[in-house]
Formats: sequence, C-alpha cells, structure tokens
Amino acid sequence: MIENKSQNLSTDNSQLSTRRYLKLSGLEPMIVSAETNFINVGERTNVAGSRKFLRLVKEEKFDEALDIARHQVEGGAQVIDINMDDGLIDGKEAMVRFLNLIMAEPDIARVPIMIDSSKWDIIEAGLQVVQGKCVVNSISLKEGEEEFIAHAKKIKRYGAAVIIMAFDEVGQADNYERRIEISKRSYDILVNQVNFPPEDIIFDLNIFPVATGMEEHRKNAIDFIEATRWVRENLPHCSVSGGVSNVSFSFRGNNPVREAMHSVFLYHAIQAGMNMGIVNPAMLEVYDDIPKDLLERVEDVILDRRDDATERLLDFAETVVGTSKEKTADLSWREEPLQDRITRALVKGIDQYIVEDVEEARQAADKPIEVIEGNLMTGMNVVGDLFGSGKMFLPQVVKSARVMKKAVAHLLPYIEEEKKKNPQLAQGNGSAGKVLMATVKGDVHDIGKNIVSVVLGCNNYEIVDLGVMVPPEKIIQTAIDEQVDIIGLSGLITPSLDEMVFLAKEMERRNFKVPLLIGGATTSKAHTAVKIDPQYKNAVVHVNDASRAVTVVGDLLNKRSNQKYVGELKEDYEKFREGFLKRTKQKEYLSIEEARKNKYSIDWSASEIVIPNKLGVQVIECFDLKKLESYIDWTPFFRSWDLHGKYPTILTDEVVGEQATSLFEDAKQLLEKVLDQKLLKAKAVYGLFEANTVDHDDIEITSDNGNFKFRTLRQQLKKHAAKPNFALADFIAPKESGKQDYMGCFCVTTGFGTKELADAFEADHDDYNSIMIKALADRLAEAFAEYLHKKVRKEDWGYASEEELCNDELIKESYKGIRPAPGYPACPDHLEKLTIWEILQVKEKIGVELTEGLAMWPAASVSGYYFANPEARYFGLGKIKEDQVKDFAQRKNVDFEYGKKWLSPNILD
Repeated sequence: MIENKSQNLSTDNSQLSTRRYLKLSGLEPMIVSAETNFINVGERTNVAGSRKFLRLVKEEKFDEALDIARHQVEGGAQVIDINMDDGLIDGKEAMVRFLNLIMAEPDIARVPIMIDSSKWDIIEAGLQVVQGKCVVNSISLKEGEEEFIAHAKKIKRYGAAVIIMAFDEVGQADNYERRIEISKRSYDILVNQVNFPPEDIIFDLNIFPVATGMEEHRKNAIDFIEATRWVRENLPHCSVSGGVSNVSFSFRGNNPVREAMHSVFLYHAIQAGMNMGIVNPAMLEVYDDIPKDLLERVEDVILDRRDDATERLLDFAETVVGTSKEKTADLSWREEPLQDRITRALVKGIDQYIVEDVEEARQAADKPIEVIEGNLMTGMNVVGDLFGSGKMFLPQVVKSARVMKKAVAHLLPYIEEEKKKNPQLAQGNGSAGKVLMATVKGDVHDIGKNIVSVVLGCNNYEIVDLGVMVPPEKIIQTAIDEQVDIIGLSGLITPSLDEMVFLAKEMERRNFKVPLLIGGATTSKAHTAVKIDPQYKNAVVHVNDASRAVTVVGDLLNKRSNQKYVGELKEDYEKFREGFLKRTKQKEYLSIEEARKNKYSIDWSASEIVIPNKLGVQVIECFDLKKLESYIDWTPFFRSWDLHGKYPTILTDEVVGEQATSLFEDAKQLLEKVLDQKLLKAKAVYGLFEANTVDHDDIEITSDNGNFKFRTLRQQLKKHAAKPNFALADFIAPKESGKQDYMGCFCVTTGFGTKELADAFEADHDDYNSIMIKALADRLAEAFAEYLHKKVRKEDWGYASEEELCNDELIKESYKGIRPAPGYPACPDHLEKLTIWEILQVKEKIGVELTEGLAMWPAASVSGYYFANPEARYFGLGKIKEDQVKDFAQRKNVDFEYGKKWLSPNILD
C-alpha cells in the first residue's frame, strides 16, 4: 500500500539520473556516499542539549566550552551541531565568537559544522564566519514559500547544505502522508525554482515518541521509516536525518529499553535510507546483543506489528529495570473472575493488566461502550464508595484514574468505530454530567484544579479542562458550546478573585443557569459569600478540598433535590455574609495618620546594622537540585493531596499513615529520578542594597539600576495595651536617623521543565505523576528559597555567620531576620513584584516572568524580600481603611480602583 502511494507521488527525475553525493567539509572533506556509514551528529554544543554548555556560554567560559566540542569530535562525532538559542544569551554574538574560536582549533575544525538556530540572523551570522562547507539547521515552509525561497537562495549563495524540517503553514508533519507531502513540495521548490543542489538537501522528517498509550502515536516510528524510504526512492540525491532519542521518550528512566529502542529504530531507519542523525552512542545497544524477548517486543512497537504492542512492552519493561514488583507480588488475584480483576485494578491502582482485562470484557460485550458503563463503572463505584467513606484517600483515587484512563483509551477506537456504524450512539455519552474546569486569567496554578478534575472524572463526570490563564470570554463561550452542567473556577493569587467576581457577573448578564464552583488557595467561604454569591442568582459554592467536590456536584445536579439544595446554599451564604459584615463593623480602626503615629519603634541609635559582604545583584544558574533535598518541608506536600498531618508523624498516623507512607515512597522515587537525571532546572537571582525608610511607609532602595521604592502597608486595627500598628517599613532605619540600612530581594525557581514532564505524563494517561511532579517542583522551590535565605544570612550578608540550624528549626523560622513576599499577610500587594522584577531584572537574568495577573511563571517559583534586623517579625496586616488605600495608590501613582485590585481579598474594610 505504501509503494502505491509512493508511485502516485513520484517525481520525474530523468535529468537527475547520475548519482550525486552530499559533500561537507571542515578542514577535512566528508563525502556522504552510499558506502558511507551512518553520520553521527554531536549535539553537546547545543545550549538546549547540554546544561553544562549553556552555563559555560552564559558565563563566557568559551575555552571550557571548546573542550566540549573537542570531546565530541574525539568521541566520534562526524559533524558538530552548534546552537545558541537561549533567551538570556545574545545568540548572534555567541555564535560568531564560538565559531571563530573553533576555526582556530584544527582538531575540532577538521569536521563540518552544523549551524543550528530558529533565528535567521543567527544562522546568517554563522554562515559569514564558518570555514569549509557547513550545514544549516534548519529552514521550513512554516512561514510560507516566499521566506523559504529567500532563505534557501542565501544558503545556496553561502555554499552550505541545508536541513529541511517537515513543517509547513499548517503545522508539523505527524503522519506518513504529511511527511511525504511536505518533503515533495519542499524538494520541488528547492530544485526547480531555487536550483538548489539536491545532494545538499537533508530532510528531518520528525521523529516522535511511540508506546505513549495514545492510539494516534502507534505509527510514529513506522511512518518515519516508510517516509524515509519514500524520500530516498523518490527525491533523488537528498539525505534524511533526525533526533533518535525522541522515539523512546515514553521510557525515560529505563535505559535498557531505551537503548534497545534506539538500536531497533536505527536498524530499520538506516535500511530505509536514513543516513545521518543525532544519536548518543552511550544510549545504543548492539542490535544483535538485544535479548530476543526484548527485541521482539521493541520491534512490535517500532514497526506497529500488534495492537497490544505497547502494553506488552510496558509489562516487559518492568522486568528489564531489575526492580520489578512482579517478582515478589502476589498474583493470585489474576485467577479471579473478570469483574473482580477489573475492580481490583481500579481500587489498587494497578494498570499493568487493565488493557488485557478490558479487551476480554469488550469481546464478551455486545457494544464496547458497555464495558465503560458496566465493568469499569462498577469498579469506579467501589472506588467512589471507599473514597466517600474515608477508606480510600486522594492519592489512591488519582492512581485509580490512571487505570481508568488507560482502559478508556484502549476502548475509544472501538467505540468510535461503533458510532460510525450506528450514529444514534453518539447522541449520549452516559456521563453523570459535564464540568468545565479552568484556572482564571493571569493565574498559572493548577494542582488543585487537576486533582478535582481527576476525582470528578473517576465518578463518571465528563471534564472539559481549559488549563491555566484562561480569559473569561473563553470560559463563557466554551460553556455555551459544550453545554456544560457546571463551571469550576480555580485561582491562587489575589487578582484571580476579581476574575471570579467578573465571571459571576458575566454569567448573570448572559442569563446562565449552571452552578459555579469556586476553589483555590486564596479563595474562601467568606470571599465567595461576600463578593461572588451576590453577583449570580444561581448556585455559587466554595469547595475547599477535592474530597467535597463529588458530593457538591452530585447535589447540584440531582434534579429531585437541586432546588432545595441551592435554596439552602443561598440562605447559608446570606446569613454568613450578614454575620461577616456585622463583625467587621464592630471593629474599630485608626486613620492612617493615627496608625503611623502608633508605629513599631526601634531605637536606631542602639541598633546594630550589619553591612552586607556582597552588595548588588547575584545570579545562580543551573543550581544542583540535590543540595535542596534536605531543605524540603514535606508537610505542605501531604496537604496538597488532602492528607492532613505534620511530617514525619503523618507517616504513622492511625487514619492516613499507610496512604501517606505510600505517597511518600512514590514521591521519593520520582524525586530521585528528577535529581539523578536533572529533569528540572533551578535558577535564582537575588540582591542586597542600601536602603532607608522614607515618607513614613516607603523603603527607598539604591542599586546599580537606579533608585527604587517599595511601598508597604500599615495595620489600622485599633490595638489594646499600647500594641503598635506594624508596617514592614518599621524594620528599616529611617533616612532622618542618619543610619545607612540595607535590604534584599530575591526570586528562585525550580519550575523549568515541570510543564514538559507533566504533559508527558498526561499524554501517557498518568495524572498521578503529572500532579506529583508539580507538587514536587513546588516543594523544591520553597526549599530553594530556604536554602538561599540561609546562604544570604551566613555568607552574602553575613549577619548570622555563626548560625547552625537544623531543617526543623528552619521550617519554624528560628533564624534572625524575615523573608516576607508580596501577596502574603504582611504585604498583601502583588504590585510590588513589579519593583522586584525591575531591580533584579528577573526575567532577563533567569527567565521567570510575571503574568498579567502578576503570577510567577514557571509556577514553581518564589520571590520576596530580605530583612535582617533582629526585631523584624512576621505579622498579618488585617483589614485596612479606604483612606490608606487611597494614600497607597497615590504613592504608587495609580488610581484607587487599580491599586485596590492587587490587594488581598476582603482587606478593605
């Protein structure tokens, strides 16, 4: 069948009948002929492929970077790929500088260079300085034919070969037909219009992962191999390349299987005509040395020879790792009746045999949908009952969801086929209801939302997950288009609460009838009752943990009891609102002028101020995450999974101890993999500056970037017994004291790489580890903040150089000084993050950005201030009066409503 398609698309190549070979050169020539072995491209001089190389380039240690290039050549790389595409690097300058240095090193310059960049100005700068005949990586039809032709003409004029990505205006080629369509179109343009030498054309046909568990990925490898065969047979004289490690991404962490997959893939791809590519020789097994049982299963996957190829390889992979639980596991349950096996797999979260069992159920059923509505839902009802009765806990339910997703993924193709034969089946999906879930605009946090989605999904609710930073118009329109039964909103930062209020108003304006769920760290029953509920006539419910979600949604969608339930909700929120407002009015507040007179006073004449050892901004790149393991505070980790208790005693708790221990073991395993394989990237930027308090509540900072002001807020509640009204500015010496004081600020992140890992887990139907990696990244970020604060206290500032505290003492904040953060109780104003970002140049130096809602991205990031005075303490601002908000907005040079928007919820009395 493939041969027929090849004939239909063949090119008339009569004028190209004489074989022509790709010729490249450094100081020495390289002719890629039919007799040439596979050309291995070294990628360690690519900032995206080597963290070490990236660090050396950023630190301008080009002599050490040259050693990486030298080691590649000595290790057998026949071409070296050089890429300088990084947001914190001047790519053009770095490319020219590094190439010039390479050209002066004969032992490196003897091999051809591959100039790799997504930016044309960097490519052209490299072409202007490289010697010999190089390769450009890459151009494509992504931006249309005009730009493609213009770049190709310039590459031809420079005398270079070129890699053509299988990418056009529609997108990446992800199947056989698209690969050959784009390749033929690109080839015809280059050869017939540009008169580009066909032997100088190298196609990268996109190597994608296989064995992901997704039906559409089954043919990724064989489609590449057959497209390679077609290209080499129908597009004369060109070459085919690719990044081989992509094919095994599903088995990251299992090197024996990955090595076998690379070898098998290359064996067949080279036979089909692939003649060059990026391969790590250390990740290759000799084809003939691959154990026969592993070889059979890998080839089944690569060549798509069996419908159950992925499941068989997954099962076998456990035994290859050498840590398979199957060796000691009790498998007597596998002899039980089919329904019992399916139920056990769902309850215990065992996904190893679920595809085999649901396939048996499918063959016994009249329709494949009956397996979901019958066998699987019977099992999930048991899960729901156990969860509802407190006999199962959230992490177990998320594991159950992983099993359910794999089962449904196996059945979906059969269900779709059945719908084609019987269209009326498509009219109903048998779900308990459709729930839209979204993290609102400007906010990037989604762990809680994802957990609720999984729990509801386990109870047969269809989930429409819009992800993070979702604008209100998209939420509204999707709710209409999908005809959802409930809308669930999530948010962590203060501005998210205003987004929720706006959405409630918009739903009322658009005459919506569906209930609205509110959840997230900053949300509360108080804010929901006072701010959101009055804006929407239908049900508004605050859901404070995932365990309540199923019951709440069930009550809201129960047609028989819905009206009574909603009526009781509205009545409860109205009473709560009245009581809340009444309590607030009973409290007495000072004017801002009176509060300032009652500020916390430090005797600055007697106070010792330590001059920092290192003033100015410091940057930490590619920090070793292993240093953070001992700084992790695990208690919040368990809380994020709805397991409440303090670590380590939670591990022996009578109620949740067993599940907490199991969760902790899983977390430690994934953490070990993250640390060993450096799957996440940690960065930090921090600075210590001269500072003084000015104008009562402002802190003036002097830095190399200029002078800045942090505006602080002051408590206004009337105190008893001469207790002061605190503001953070009280802990910095006022300018009129004549004392020079100091202050610091920082931003740390461990979030780079988290999204990619989470997405990969989700693609493999593994919500459990997708949520786990985000929770671990958050813990590592907090650990990094703790580690850095300790470093600042002992070294950079040095005011606590003799400090020796254990991790428990660090968690209890037993040290001298504080590190409050914008948006938190002592300084509940998110706008101050902008000043931190400006002083430290956070985005430019470490790549952490602020969303329009002033959330940090990546989400696993922490920022804040450093105060060193021994009298500095944490406090809660409490409620403040309108006079201070007006004063505050005036000091920040913003209008009142805008200034109020960025304050924590319900802070304004």
